[in-house]
Amino acid sequence: MATTLDIVRVPALDDNYMWLLHDAVSNETVVVDPSEAAPVLAAANARGWKISQIWNTHWHPDHTNGNAEIKALGATVSGPAAEADKIPTLDYGLREGDSVKIGSHVARVIETPGHTAGHIVFHMADDALLFSGDTLFAMGCGRLFEGGPEQMFGNMQRFAALPPETIVFCAHEYTQSNGRYAAAAEPDNAAVAERMKDVDAKRAAGEPTVPTTIALELATNPFLRASSAEQLAERRAAKDVF
Repeated sequence: MATTLDIVRVPALDDNYMWLLHDAVSNETVVVDPSEAAPVLAAANARGWKISQIWNTHWHPDHTNGNAEIKALGATVSGPAAEADKIPTLDYGLREGDSVKIGSHVARVIETPGHTAGHIVFHMADDALLFSGDTLFAMGCGRLFEGGPEQMFGNMQRFAALPPETIVFCAHEYTQSNGRYAAAAEPDNAAVAERMKDVDAKRAAGEPTVPTTIALELATNPFLRASSAEQLAERRAAKDVF
């Protein structure tokens, strides 16, 4: 089903995306992973929206640096309970199975350790939306800074089981570099070659390549398509030096 939420992509820093969600019925607005406050506040103000909630997927500064300024204007901050010591602005710590809401729209928390030890994602099943932070990217997955390949493989398996129409909102514009690696990892994958024509055209025109969908990732993402934790580890190590 199509969501009734308004969702706005707000670029930040070099390649980050912040996601602004607005529910017209309740007049509530959420920002996911505000790396900096000014651009997302400007985007909200331009639409007459007031940000009431911040949802953080993990503690990294390029996902939380905007928290304090937005919180000072009246927003609450929800994020991983396991990283509360690294997110000083946190109001509500979230664990597996917890939920947050914007109006009547519910986002369930899935714990996805690997990129960071406490990373979480927000899955809005009724809206077919996934806010995946730095765990699942278009044609890629996050680096394993605080976890191992077994954890990331488990995450990929959980994502693969989601409905294929689920729209994935990741936090970075990495698709072109991810796709180049995907083509090297799976040189016989025609779906990757076809997708890269679209990706390269969009980037040449200065256009974004996300969001994506679970269906598209199942066809073209070498990490979501990995058959084992060992294969994911091999691909992750190769991608890191690609």
